[in-house]
Amino acid sequence: MIMPAKDSNFLKENNARYQFHPMAHPADSLANPPKIITGGKGVHITDIDGKAVIDAVGGLWNVNLGYSCEPVKEAITRQLDALPYYSTFRGTSNDAVIHLSYELAEFFKPDGMTRAFFTSGGSDSVETALRLARQYHKIKGEHGRTKYISLKKGYHGTHTGGASVNGNANFRTAYEPLLPGCYHIPAPYTYRNPFKETDPEKLAALCASALEDEIAFQSANTIAAFIMEPILGAGGVIPPHKSFLPMVRKICDKHGILLITDEVITAYGRTGAWSGARLWNVKPDFMCTAKAITNGYFPFGAVMMSQVVADTFENDKTGAAAIGHGYTYSGHPVGAAAALACLEETIRLDVPTNAAARGTQLYEGAKKLQEKYDVIGDVRGGHGLMTALELVSDRATKAPVDKALPVKLQDAIYDNGVMVRVSGPNLILSPPLILTEDETAQILSALDAGFASL
Repeated sequence: MIMPAKDSNFLKENNARYQFHPMAHPADSLANPPKIITGGKGVHITDIDGKAVIDAVGGLWNVNLGYSCEPVKEAITRQLDALPYYSTFRGTSNDAVIHLSYELAEFFKPDGMTRAFFTSGGSDSVETALRLARQYHKIKGEHGRTKYISLKKGYHGTHTGGASVNGNANFRTAYEPLLPGCYHIPAPYTYRNPFKETDPEKLAALCASALEDEIAFQSANTIAAFIMEPILGAGGVIPPHKSFLPMVRKICDKHGILLITDEVITAYGRTGAWSGARLWNVKPDFMCTAKAITNGYFPFGAVMMSQVVADTFENDKTGAAAIGHGYTYSGHPVGAAAALACLEETIRLDVPTNAAARGTQLYEGAKKLQEKYDVIGDVRGGHGLMTALELVSDRATKAPVDKALPVKLQDAIYDNGVMVRVSGPNLILSPPLILTEDETAQILSALDAGFASL
């Protein structure tokens, strides 16, 4: 029998005692118990002590519509009453997921996407795209195309395939050896790159050249796909120059390599465009989505595919296109209902327009803070509500700060009414896309107070 909800003392006493938290050392979680969040409304969250703060993290990049989006909650309730679950494995489907597949194809039509494969979340979506990319080449008789290329600093989830194409050692070394055949090129990261190049356009050309060089070294006929985030998120909000992804698209086309855009963060308005690919005017072969597809209210994801990919699978006569991949919750009817409601509300509110305006306000405000506080070495953003402040101990040498300082700063900002995220030396801001001008100003004020307290 499940015990009834316990009081706050019970929750505090048992915080992190019986669970391991993602992306944290278990001993640290015990020594410094996580904040216990018990409520949410609009862009605010409330902790167990009743303190309400603006959630400038947006859950985990996913609560685009805030914590009280009634149409989504109502859609979930209706679907639970009608059909709480049924499989979409061969031979069965459900009405909600059929409807959603049609709406997503319409939504992503400008990106060239025409088919969907449904998953339980972002890591699943990346794993799916990687596997289907290999299968695509096998259907075409190109059995040697098994390798992947990705960007250093890129993040693609934590499954074995996703971790293998991740470009950050923090998500790799404890779990190696990982998937063989995964190679990385420098990211177009102007603040730190091996070329010492600070001009974004020149750096984009150098990184594109590095991709050509790696393809030549590996041999193009061994490479299945290149995967990247249109704007690198967890790696520190790294937007490439506008020329970069179009160059990558041309290089992939030249060598018969599939292009996967990991849009788990960037799809559905986060960048100020409806997708990251659309921001840069590029049509990928696969597009990985999750997070905001259900506003975080239900674990769900979708891998979108181009017509060329769809035709290759659907026109196969050999049996090689039989998909031996899927998840128990692929096309979950409750997730599909939530996604349909989210899509409708996202379009109705035109969230990219607000994300662009508030993102500019947040980015420009952060740049002013950089002028005020030497500890802020770099500010990145300017494309929707994605901003990062990279902290340094010395601006001249770009030496990183002590690991304890960002956490101390995070606590000080929280005390001043805003939740931010720490990722290495970066403070990352990814608030809900319904954020108002006044709430953006409050975030900047809390950041100012936090830095002033150091």
